[in-house]
Amino acid sequence: MRPISSVFYRDYRQRMTNIGFVFWDLFVPLAYLILFGLGFERMLGGTVAVQGQAFGYTAFLLPGVLGMVTFSVAMNTSWGFFMDKDSGIFYELLTYPITRTQLLIGKISFNVLLAVIGSVLAIVLGIVAMEAPVRWDLLPLTAAIVMAATAGWFFLFSVFAIKLARMDAFNTVLSAAYILLMFLSSMFYPLADLPIWFRIPAYANPMTWQVDLLRFSLLGVGSATPLLLEGAAVLIFAAVCLTLAVRALNRAD
Repeated sequence: MRPISSVFYRDYRQRMTNIGFVFWDLFVPLAYLILFGLGFERMLGGTVAVQGQAFGYTAFLLPGVLGMVTFSVAMNTSWGFFMDKDSGIFYELLTYPITRTQLLIGKISFNVLLAVIGSVLAIVLGIVAMEAPVRWDLLPLTAAIVMAATAGWFFLFSVFAIKLARMDAFNTVLSAAYILLMFLSSMFYPLADLPIWFRIPAYANPMTWQVDLLRFSLLGVGSATPLLLEGAAVLIFAAVCLTLAVRALNRAD
């Protein structure tokens, strides 16, 4: 466990020395919840219907904000991964008495913890300031979804961090992923009434699976069969991304 805890501590120190990352990880999603949630709820002047149930827009957005937390944490960690490679520190780490699998486990352990902290902050804000009707009995399921999704996104972005050599190319991939995966999903709006050309890629988006699962665990809304399929899809997504990340890391020299 010592190699894993060493990587965990290194990631903690790296994050704490860059307050911008911490701000982006923890507080930018809260800003989305406050500005978009309250703003759109006032503008819409009503409720959002999901599976025949009506919710205020802030309650509807809260699961999406948790998805944003997992995505931002994974994205910023992969950026740090890329900077280690760009500076040569990454290759020095590979010479240490630590396996490459332990390196990945140490990194994901810290970032899962960070994502859980960010999710707790968002849930507390939603309950205290916006009176979101959270299902307390399903919060352990919420934590499990957050952890699995954070791992999947981090492993996916790690592949690009390892494979891509140029910073501009890597930043382009992250920026495109941020825009497409978040806005082409069920994070900000129900998909049922949107055009078919939008719904098809949105339903194939892992962010949609994650947000739908979080809406069930936080608000208790959703149908059993689609949710079971999306839950299986999230686990398969995380496992496939882990396999690709390990393969990319094993081939890094």
